[in-house]
Amino acid sequence: MKQCIIFCAAEFDGLLSPVGPEDYVIAADGGLRHCEAAGVRPDAVLGDFDSLGYVPRGANVFPVEKDDTDAMLAVRHGLALGYREFLLYGSLDGKRLDHTLANYQTLCFLCRHGARGTLVGRDFLATAVKDGSISFPAGKQGTVSVFCLGSDAHGVTLRGLYYPLTDATLTAAFPLGVSNHFTGEEAKVEVRDGTLLVMWER
Repeated sequence: MKQCIIFCAAEFDGLLSPVGPEDYVIAADGGLRHCEAAGVRPDAVLGDFDSLGYVPRGANVFPVEKDDTDAMLAVRHGLALGYREFLLYGSLDGKRLDHTLANYQTLCFLCRHGARGTLVGRDFLATAVKDGSISFPAGKQGTVSVFCLGSDAHGVTLRGLYYPLTDATLTAAFPLGVSNHFTGEEAKVEVRDGTLLVMWER
């Protein structure tokens, strides 16, 4: 499936898969350095360029004083082009914790617009699931954590994980879903009503 690939300024540990010919690549501010290092030519370059330190030729420049983060600007651009699958490299392990939290909210924004995004960092990936589910193939190892993102999440069911749940309610006030583990079986995280933040090891 074609996807919108966004390079943000924080660190990550390599591409998950090669960039395909149908993928649309956006360099968000300092993410242009990652594009250049990976040998990937972006289809669009945008941001306020306070991280990059200079304005690249042909870039779409926005003021520093704005409501959107550079990652959100890139997401809005991809949505306007019709993309519904987003991969955001360098969106988890930056020096700015506030921008990491903003990226979690960006995942929620994508869900509410009928799309899904995945944040890619050095050691973890993260996505948001609204009124739906995400599955993991058999053989996966490592930890996986599930958090309520926003108001209470009802009908949460975890299958194929070390700590299962059936039709549970997760709240933003208690981290019940932290530090679960893949068992090697096919796994599924499902929520009937609400939004979950799901994080797992690469």
